[in-house]
Amino acid sequence: MKHRIVVLGAGYAGAFAAGNLARRLSPADTEITVVNAVPDFVERMRLHQLAIGQDLAFRKLADVFAGTGVRLRLARVTGVDPERRTVAVTGEDGDGELAYDTLLYALGSSVAHHGVPGAAEYAFDVTGRSSALRLRERLAGLGEGGAVLVVGEGLTGIETATEFAESRPDLSVALAARGELGAWLSPKARRHLRHAFDRLGITVHEHTGIEAVEPTRAIAADGTSIPADVTVWSAGFAVHPIAAASGLEVAETGQIVVDRTMRSVSHPDVYAAGDCAYAIGENGWPLPMSCASAGFTNMQATAAIIARLTGSEVPTTGLKYHGNHISLGRRDAIFQMVDGDVRSKSWYLGGRTAARLKSGVLKGAGWGIAHPTFGMPKRKRRLATPPDRAGVRGAA
Repeated sequence: MKHRIVVLGAGYAGAFAAGNLARRLSPADTEITVVNAVPDFVERMRLHQLAIGQDLAFRKLADVFAGTGVRLRLARVTGVDPERRTVAVTGEDGDGELAYDTLLYALGSSVAHHGVPGAAEYAFDVTGRSSALRLRERLAGLGEGGAVLVVGEGLTGIETATEFAESRPDLSVALAARGELGAWLSPKARRHLRHAFDRLGITVHEHTGIEAVEPTRAIAADGTSIPADVTVWSAGFAVHPIAAASGLEVAETGQIVVDRTMRSVSHPDVYAAGDCAYAIGENGWPLPMSCASAGFTNMQATAAIIARLTGSEVPTTGLKYHGNHISLGRRDAIFQMVDGDVRSKSWYLGGRTAARLKSGVLKGAGWGIAHPTFGMPKRKRRLATPPDRAGVRGAA
């Protein structure tokens, strides 16, 4: 029997990983199945553009994986049983179960409301295509002067606020920040960010934690009422509780605890990549939930899976950040270099050049997804030994 590799999720981490595995492992003794809830690849880094009304082309996963040997199962994951090595799914064909020998868990993350009253009921978000489309419909119905409040001063919040203000100058856009806007940036980059907010007419409420969301306003910790016809919640991410419920060892965040090779510390036939992996970077700190982390962790996970299955030495790939890239609309951006401790260096790149660089990064990522087996070797690697259902769990 072939060695069954199941990849859960076809986001940036899962789609890249599936393509890499198909590119390098022989189909003679391996089969790769990708499970995803929707039929398209969703460019999560561009969902704020979708929400404000820009037209984005979505790639069909069936087309992406056509001719690669990767099997696509359109279904939602409802559970994982690491003892039986099975995944429970539900989809158009009803409930089902997939057996695996190696599992790559890459289900990503969704919005975290942190228990703030009214946030789940009244706030919108841009962490998924369906939620972005819901926000798009609401924004389309706002007339001139409509008030939009973005909650959260992280990368998602900044990109969302600036994109909205640039695309819809008729709206009144504001951002609520728990601390100082751009506090982690270098002084010059921080000034660039503030100039961009001023240029776009975005109101900033610094040192303002939001403790309640209502249909037409948000309530700050000090009791201040901030008008908001639309509140966009971008104050953090959370992973699905499936991993914790499965018995896999997880951190307090619910992320799967992995070793340096992205292998579960409790179940060695399970790997994790992307936002759902609790991985320690080269600086000794957990990797943040981000697209960059998805890239680092999926490359390490696939390299480890391939090496262990083919009897090779397991390589280690870099887990070091080089900088933060922040879009400020379509014609402006900031690229902030960071040191080994993720502290901002004095140097940064801003303006149209940084915007073109960010656009190139997004296009490159999209192209890579669309061509998952580009550079396919002439001879693919065979497994070191025939698949052994009983022996995979303890393999080194």
